[in-house]
Amino acid sequence: MRPAPLFDTVVVVGVGLIGGSIGLSARQRFLARRVVGLDLSPTTLDAARGLGAIDEAQLKPGPWLAEADLVILATPARTLVPVGSALLPHLAPHAIVTDVGGVKAPVVRGLSGSGARFVGGHPMAGSEQGGVLNADAALLENAVWALTPEGGVTDEDALARVREFVQVLGARPIEVSPQLHDELVATVSHLPYLAAVALTSLVAEDEDSELLMLLAAGGFRDLTRVASGDPTMSRDMVAGNAPAVRQALGAYRRQLERLEQLLDQPEELLAAGESARLTRGSIPIVRRSLLPARFEVVIAVPDRPGELARITRALGEAQVNVKDIEVLGVREAGGAIRLAFESLDEQERGAAALRAAGYEARGRGNGGPGPDAAGHG
Repeated sequence: MRPAPLFDTVVVVGVGLIGGSIGLSARQRFLARRVVGLDLSPTTLDAARGLGAIDEAQLKPGPWLAEADLVILATPARTLVPVGSALLPHLAPHAIVTDVGGVKAPVVRGLSGSGARFVGGHPMAGSEQGGVLNADAALLENAVWALTPEGGVTDEDALARVREFVQVLGARPIEVSPQLHDELVATVSHLPYLAAVALTSLVAEDEDSELLMLLAAGGFRDLTRVASGDPTMSRDMVAGNAPAVRQALGAYRRQLERLEQLLDQPEELLAAGESARLTRGSIPIVRRSLLPARFEVVIAVPDRPGELARITRALGEAQVNVKDIEVLGVREAGGAIRLAFESLDEQERGAAALRAAGYEARGRGNGGPGPDAAGHG
């Protein structure tokens, strides 16, 4: 009953927030026969296995990497090129390598000329709360995922396979050049971080800092939210994109000077505010998982008529009520369906009924991974 996976073995290098979320989603959507986590921390790997983000754990590169079909580099930005280069001697010629780093030009330049079938990538998703314990498959759903092929260098088949992987994860792939990517994220990602650092510094260094803290309302907290993230990761991201960030800072400084001049021109200031309101309202809203993170089961489903009816009939005969259904993705060989239940008991009975009907199922409950209801397969 299980559809053929896109890849036999996927290796996630660096099992943190993004790497762990990719592993969770790849396993839930049956995109790989097995997901292997490679990380320096045994504690992180143990947590990743317990959460269901990986099937196997490895602490260092070795001959085992010859079995990898897709390698996802999810280590800190400054380590992507050296880590990727260290893995290459162990990889089979068919292996595809991609990454999730927030700066693309130096990574694409460093790995594309190494003989690897490398495809640069950057999912525009994240959280102030890092680490694998905060990983969530829904983090990637509907997120824009930039792919940055280098013309005449990037393997077209590798690009197509990474694009399909991203799509079936539930994200939205777009393709831009590495250089354009870095210019764009300097404005919408890296500059906001520096602005948050500047605003929080204004408060911290003021002689009335404690009073300012008391007066800080939701607007200030919203504007400075990104300063709550990992400062080391943010530093590496911003410093690694310094030329583009300097240009963005210059443009931002000019906007602040323009607004300063408008302080004595109320009508023009109002027009600027109205323009800002319209621009802010036009930003696409990224809608995550359609289902609440309660008691869920994900099942692999062949792409053939009558499967949904067969699933609901099996659950109905077991007297299990389904609260919601979401189709996660349908490939040529099949896809996956996520079912939400009201309670842990109904989740377990539903998984048992689906197992009896011949389906493979994986469960999640109360916002965190639950029992692997029908085995890891």
